[in-house]
Amino acid sequence: MELTLLFRQLGIALGLGLLVGLQREHSASAIAGIRTFPLVTIFGALSALLAQSFGGWVVAAGFVSVSAVIVIGNVAKFRAGPADPGLTTEAAMLLMYGVGAYTVVGHEAIAIAIGAVAAALLQYKGQLHGIAKKLGDEDLRAIMQFALISFVILPVLPDKTYGPYSVLNPRQIWWMVVLIVGLSLAGYIAYKFLGENAGVLLGGALGGAISSTATTVSYSRRAASAPETSRLAAIVIMTASTVVFARVLLEIAVVAPGFLSEAAPPIIAMLILFIFFCALAWLRGREEQTSMPEQQNPSELKTALVFALIYAIVLVAIAGAKDQFGSRGLYIVAALSGLTDVDAITLSTAQLVNTGTVESDQGWRIILLALISNVLFKGATVAMIGHRLLFSKIVWYYAISIAAGLLLILLWP
Repeated sequence: MELTLLFRQLGIALGLGLLVGLQREHSASAIAGIRTFPLVTIFGALSALLAQSFGGWVVAAGFVSVSAVIVIGNVAKFRAGPADPGLTTEAAMLLMYGVGAYTVVGHEAIAIAIGAVAAALLQYKGQLHGIAKKLGDEDLRAIMQFALISFVILPVLPDKTYGPYSVLNPRQIWWMVVLIVGLSLAGYIAYKFLGENAGVLLGGALGGAISSTATTVSYSRRAASAPETSRLAAIVIMTASTVVFARVLLEIAVVAPGFLSEAAPPIIAMLILFIFFCALAWLRGREEQTSMPEQQNPSELKTALVFALIYAIVLVAIAGAKDQFGSRGLYIVAALSGLTDVDAITLSTAQLVNTGTVESDQGWRIILLALISNVLFKGATVAMIGHRLLFSKIVWYYAISIAAGLLLILLWP
């Protein structure tokens, strides 16, 4: 092994040990601090180096040795009197021994990332405990359901194509479910912490992250029963509609990053237009305050299954429409599916562009038409459910946006 590489590995182990040790010293740990942790990580690195000549048992023996030191230290601590029964420092010592060994046998970047995350977890103890206390039973159930969807169901699904046009891949379909539920869950958790105190724009942004359609319905009903809140409702609805465009760009970036370069410019143009309309709406009603309406758990298994079904139907519909009717069929499917759900048509189109089933210039037009269709649906929702004062405040925004979107579809090169 080159001497330079050896010193770099030992230097990384020393630096990570000092980082975690500094934090433990600052928190007045009785077991280990700024001197002990660097010794542990260097010991881990040295064990891994010796293992290259004498076998892996050296690393195992080192781990047992560190564990024995921890036990001896705890015995002395408890003999000295009442002590904190927590095991955080002990667990950190074992982890950092492994990190020290990994700097030699693994990827240095991963070792550095693990050490940094460990230091951050130790430092932000109070904040993490505060977050855990704020989460209610319903919130924990949402997180556990997302874990079930992501880590239990997804890995066991077959990674093969089935059905008509060979576009139904169970694992890919469920991966899209994980993506959408994850985005919605992030908005749901943010709502739980910020929703009651969120300002108008943040309230709309959270609503768009969870469900822009549900937000539109909620505020339309609120305006119908209290017309004086129409100006405020218009801000929230427009903000939620704006977030949808950013969300679509994120979905494309995750599913088909190569498609993003062609799809992004026209969608960003629409995003900028909506941001401009949001600014106008906010300037007219920024004095009013609002609270977020109650949001539903987005990780319910039933919700996930419904989205998976919609996504699969859209996949088959797009492939079938292209086969039977050519490009016209694709736009009909986009217009219909976009009425109630933009995520399914966005993800399915991006996936088909990724596999070469749909051309990229057609793909972004399909997605943009679905977005326009969704704007039209929200406008109709406001007209049917909301107060006429609310409709009068957003109708021109939506009308201009729909016209601009159609012009982009027709005239964009």
